Amino acid sequence: MITDVVIAGGGPNGLMLACELSLAGVRPVVLERLPEPSEEPKANGLLGQVVKMLDRRGLCERLSGSPEPPQPNSAYFMFGAMGLDLSLLEDSPIYALPVPQRRIVQVLQERAIELGVEIRRGHEVVGLSQDDDVVTIDVASPGGAYHLRARHLVGADGAHSTTRKLSGIGFPGITYDRMTVRSAHATVPADWVDPATGALNVPGYGAVSPFMPHRTERGGFSYAPMPGHPPLVSTTEWDQPTTDAPMSLEELRASIGRVLGVDVPLGPPDGQGPHALRRLSGGNTRVAERFADGRVFLIGDAAHVYAATGGGPGLNLGLQDAVNLGWKLAAEIRGSAPSGLLNSYQTERRSAAQRMVLNAQAQAALIAPGSDVTGLREVFTELLRDPSTVQRLAELTAGADVRYDMGGREAHPLVGRFAPDLELHTPTGPVRLAELTRTARPLLLDLTEGASLAETLAPHHDQVDIVAARSQAPAPTALLLRPDCHVAWASASPRPDPTEIETLRAALQRWFGVAERAHT
Repeated sequence: MITDVVIAGGGPNGLMLACELSLAGVRPVVLERLPEPSEEPKANGLLGQVVKMLDRRGLCERLSGSPEPPQPNSAYFMFGAMGLDLSLLEDSPIYALPVPQRRIVQVLQERAIELGVEIRRGHEVVGLSQDDDVVTIDVASPGGAYHLRARHLVGADGAHSTTRKLSGIGFPGITYDRMTVRSAHATVPADWVDPATGALNVPGYGAVSPFMPHRTERGGFSYAPMPGHPPLVSTTEWDQPTTDAPMSLEELRASIGRVLGVDVPLGPPDGQGPHALRRLSGGNTRVAERFADGRVFLIGDAAHVYAATGGGPGLNLGLQDAVNLGWKLAAEIRGSAPSGLLNSYQTERRSAAQRMVLNAQAQAALIAPGSDVTGLREVFTELLRDPSTVQRLAELTAGADVRYDMGGREAHPLVGRFAPDLELHTPTGPVRLAELTRTARPLLLDLTEGASLAETLAPHHDQVDIVAARSQAPAPTALLLRPDCHVAWASASPRPDPTEIETLRAALQRWFGVAERAHT
């Protein structure tokens, strides 16, 4: 018996892919090495375009506990421990959803089970081989070793990916061996916290804004009071002596003294854990040589890791890997994928990963010690008064500057980009665009006069969802969305002419194999 898809790794990326495949009618098997979800504190939230993507799948409400759609951050964010004044922008691309990674895993696992996904915990990939037709996977489990045969294997098994190593895929990049990061959940003197702003007023140093890293000539410091959790206090230093001693609050307190030049008393965290208390030496920025090898694919940290940018951007990138691959792999399995569709996963997502490399390396350079870096930061601070500079860095941070090559002329500026949020009026009432994308199907949104496109393509509603609507806000008159919510075609014409309709048919054929039927 051959399984369609086996996913190695039951973390956020693997579970997201499982959900996407299931929405497309493919039931994967997820193999997760850990017998239970990890309680180790990792990422503290989601950042960037993925917040909007999760909204498009109806998952934001489950994660946030609020029925309200996500809102952009229009105040401040940071880049290289320097403030980005988002109030200078008409439309901020920065979205943030503060939620611990273990909750993300819980929500995605619940959704995957609802969709019929089989999750095997305590099962680990230990070997693989493949031919033109199938991947044979060797699995170690509590009940003994066994083999699985699958049409495809996806490695979502983290930075030390067994899948990547067994496939012989290189993982080149840069190792930063000078840096030591110490982090702990801890309490600070209550009278130091400004009740209005949440800033930590450190005597002898000044105010430290919450969630905003501070860089000094000697290192970095941050104070992050996560809602419902004790504050996470962190430092970054360079060229520290190595030690095998267990991490302690006293060690972190001494590190703060070196970085800020003043003492910050730390107490044990309140409430039940798990609580962070860790020391990380060094870091890596690496991108796999290829994201696919025959019938094997890589997503998330198995394909790319980044130092100095935190967990939020990494999850932003990895979860969108899953959304990009899911519908393409499902189309391949159903036999409906146009030529080259599956290859576009590697092309598109490796390019996005390289863009994040630029982000990581730029930020690493800007937080390094030294008076020369201080001079660079002073020049950068002047540049950050320019709204266009803030816009570009905010889009880079959020991943909002990713634009895929959709083929054709791509005359409309939205083509290749993530579809904007739209408030729509349909015959059955008002609806957000995000509510029309929950099924992960191709979507043609027709805002033209007389819904001319909906009428033309009505015979193909089994392959593409077609919605006729009106929009009060300035908007394109028609959008063709891929399941990952990137725009494959768009028009600004009240009634698209025959030439535009031909480019629409070309996009339908390129991405969904629909156009052939349109001419029969």
